[in-house]
Amino acid sequence: MSNELAANLSLLCSHYPSIADVCRRLGINRQQFNKYLNGSSRPSRHNMRRISDFFGVTEAEIMLESSQFELLLNVRRRPVQDQAISLPLQHLDELYRHSQSLERYVGYYYRYFFSFGHAGLVIRSLATIYERDGHYYWKNIEVLRDLDSGRTYTVNKYEGVVFFLADRIYIMECEALQKMSLTQLTLYPNYHLRVRRMRGIQTGGPVRRGRRPGASKVLLEYLGREVDTREALRRSGLFTPDSPELPDQVVEQIRNTIGAGQYVLEVEEP
Repeated sequence: MSNELAANLSLLCSHYPSIADVCRRLGINRQQFNKYLNGSSRPSRHNMRRISDFFGVTEAEIMLESSQFELLLNVRRRPVQDQAISLPLQHLDELYRHSQSLERYVGYYYRYFFSFGHAGLVIRSLATIYERDGHYYWKNIEVLRDLDSGRTYTVNKYEGVVFFLADRIYIMECEALQKMSLTQLTLYPNYHLRVRRMRGIQTGGPVRRGRRPGASKVLLEYLGREVDTREALRRSGLFTPDSPELPDQVVEQIRNTIGAGQYVLEVEEP
């Protein structure tokens, strides 16, 4: 068998997380595929067509001399990949593969922070971390009400992804309807027997601020895996810092102050 095919096939596979991932997507036995990679066996005509179609090259191209084939790929200026999966999604998949389990953090939370667009007021929103097909996701709903009348005037919905990397929990959320704002949260994990509160920093550029980037301390208060969502949403909204509705110590834990000798906004490890 031509060594060129084995070398070119190895190059194509290098654009994927692993050989096992390629075999799984192709539906070809790993042991058989290894024979193609080491040059001890050649794919059948049927499998050659499957492999070529998968990587987006022709059968003639994959048989080119290795240096010519690599040049061909470079000229195309993109990794050869499954056309149904974009490169950004491959990056997310890579993060998920390295992420620790977030199973103990699944459930509902109140999220507290000083509002980016309503100076001096605290937002309490209802958020949830949930699992689907081994990946963890995030939803967050802000119900903003007039402080005097209690009338709801805005409902903001956010969706995102959650990772547990290097002993920090990372949440990236996007405004779900207009896709006009992106926020990232970095949180300390909670190692108590029961999850209670998690603190961290969030950054973003809300539209209400004219999209000026901002950063604030943020706190998540765990409510449980099952809650009365209607009641939880009723208790969310905007609050003054001295409101009796806010739990003890929450305001102090999210107050955005930079002390003497400090130069960045940061949260001490609990």
